[in-house]
Amino acid sequence: MRKRWIIILTITLVTILVPITFFIAVYKGAFGHLQTIEELQNYKNASASVVFSSDSMIIGKYFSENRTKISYSQIPIHLINALVATEDARFFDHEGIDSRSLLRVLFKTVLFKNRSSGGGSTITQQLAKNMYGRGNFGLLTILINKTKEAFLAHRLEKAFSKEDILTLYLNTVSFGENVYGIEAAAARYFNKKVELLKIEESSVLIGILKANNFYNPRLHPENAKNRRNIVLNQMKKYNYIKVSEADSLSKLPLLQKYSNIEYEGPADYFLYQVKNDAKQILQKIYSETGKEWNIEEDGLIITTTLNLTLQNYATRSFHDHLSIMQKRLNSQYQSTSGKKIIGDLAAKELKRLDLTDRATEVSYQKIFDWNGSVTDSISVIDSLRNTVKLLQAGLLAIDPVTGAVKTWVGGIDFKTQPYDQILARRQLASTFKPILYSVALEDGMNPCEYLDNDSIILSGIEDWSPENFDHSHGGKYSLAGALIKSMNIPTFNLFLKVGFDNLDSLWKRMGFSFTLDNTPSLAMGTAEASIREVAIAFSSFANGGYKITPQTLVSIKTHEGELIWQNEPGETGNRILSERTTRLISAILQKAIREGTGSSMSSVYGVTLPLAGKTGTSQSYADAWFTAFNPSLVIVSRVGASSPVIHFNNGSDGSGSTLALPLVALTLKKLQLNSHLTLQLISSFPELPPELSDELNCPDFKEKSFLDKFIDNFKKDRISSRKGVFKDGQKKKSFFKRLFGKKDK
Repeated sequence: MRKRWIIILTITLVTILVPITFFIAVYKGAFGHLQTIEELQNYKNASASVVFSSDSMIIGKYFSENRTKISYSQIPIHLINALVATEDARFFDHEGIDSRSLLRVLFKTVLFKNRSSGGGSTITQQLAKNMYGRGNFGLLTILINKTKEAFLAHRLEKAFSKEDILTLYLNTVSFGENVYGIEAAAARYFNKKVELLKIEESSVLIGILKANNFYNPRLHPENAKNRRNIVLNQMKKYNYIKVSEADSLSKLPLLQKYSNIEYEGPADYFLYQVKNDAKQILQKIYSETGKEWNIEEDGLIITTTLNLTLQNYATRSFHDHLSIMQKRLNSQYQSTSGKKIIGDLAAKELKRLDLTDRATEVSYQKIFDWNGSVTDSISVIDSLRNTVKLLQAGLLAIDPVTGAVKTWVGGIDFKTQPYDQILARRQLASTFKPILYSVALEDGMNPCEYLDNDSIILSGIEDWSPENFDHSHGGKYSLAGALIKSMNIPTFNLFLKVGFDNLDSLWKRMGFSFTLDNTPSLAMGTAEASIREVAIAFSSFANGGYKITPQTLVSIKTHEGELIWQNEPGETGNRILSERTTRLISAILQKAIREGTGSSMSSVYGVTLPLAGKTGTSQSYADAWFTAFNPSLVIVSRVGASSPVIHFNNGSDGSGSTLALPLVALTLKKLQLNSHLTLQLISSFPELPPELSDELNCPDFKEKSFLDKFIDNFKKDRISSRKGVFKDGQKKKSFFKRLFGKKDK
């Protein structure tokens, strides 16, 4: 009998002491550190930094975890009710642990292995799990983790109010697709802020919590709808909504407005630039103050200069115009010779990328197409064949006074073509001419000074002569007229007058990175520049002669709204051109828009905004440029394949006025219809004073007089390009043939 009592007592002591020992061991950290109340209060979620446009629209995020923090006041009461009714009906009555649920878990889930009975965790316990995760302890994993979460839940209830716990929970919990927190979930599945959610939408999001993938409304809409209705019934059961309301809402179709700015952002190229700029600013702050900020974890609020409305106009214009032009280019290369050109270029790229051995290797890739990109299996060589014939394009719009970037479309598709065309350097062609003409005006030349349009031959290694776009020659163009009509022969003659050194000096002051060579073809625009550099240069024409620096950021704040950095308007940049020059160039290029190479802005597209502008078409139509500006906006576009080997064969498709100008025209046409935005971004040119207006009062073109022809007889018709020295050629036309313009046989 005594032995039996000893056994009973031993079993009783073991039964009591083992759990007590176990709980003490967990409490003391034998199975991992148990956070203190102070540590819980100092807990910080990694939170995404949110990027806003200047018109207060979200354009992107930077994150290690896609989470945007919100406060309790932002959460609709029906969302709280849905959460409590579904996940923890007695939340407001317990202190972190629901004993009834705990007993259910102990007997049904742990002892009888019945997983369908539910987890039994309170919202507070779930929060503890979300905050610190779970460890693997073999057979005791569930018991140890549940015990740790119970201890942490009790401490959380001491550290925070019920409202704080709900807020922390909703900011922490995962909603699948690498989305954390209710604000990010509302944006992903319904494209709205959490405070704007309807009851049925809140129910969908709370329903996701049971199984992120199975109840994902995008992947499994029917499952999500059924789960939504269960949540609504729970709200009805606990008297958060009326029976009639629950029944009515349950009959609604599942409506969602899925939005993933991580993959479908309106300004992906711009966001990449903003991230670099913001990191530089934060690094500077750290070096000056020692305060460190993590752009991917600290939930910063970054406001940019971008105008999202104008950005959307531009991206739409890309689709509308380039989808048509790409079809034309594809058609041009459908011939046998065209396919050979594409194949040869793809083979060179294959060799350059050291992928020759993998040419036939097949993988799943996203294949870009203006009619809708698809993911499909494709070989490396076929992928390159598709890529090399794509028309690449960029468009940048900036404020010429502040440098604020208003639009940045860096390419046709960031996911498949990530190289930013705004920063790519290409041959400028006639876009270069306003810079050369500015040098002439800076030297004191008059816009009505006339330039010869006669044929010129340069002797050197091989004969070369400038040629006008329309192959015309003869007569004289005023300096203004030659720029308006973009004439090459008069431009070359102007280059001979102003000289290389003066041109090179202005080029450097404008901030171009390409090193100029003193070659005759420089006058025709063989220099290279990026869209960004062109926008900076043309801003000096628009703002009265000052160099600006493009700006992407307005401010950086903490999640709570505390200002970290503010972009204060700086001092006026260095003057690089006189006001006289910029006023005259602007007036001349306004006429180029009205009557010259940019006239289709109004005649074809109906854009009547006050604009000056210049087209550019590089050799063999490899790149097409267009730049337009007024005192409040500079907008630059360029279009061309990644290799100059691929190009249109004619000017009707490949010139600046037909390939690049429409991107600007279609964008500004949409802007013109938005009167409110037009007032913000467009302003008129100031009226020219009489003395400058008089300087432009002359015909653009005139035939040569008898005296001009007589004087021409004593001029050189052939000049040497060697070492920049110009001298008589080997042969001259006879006196009378020169005088009367007859040709030698």
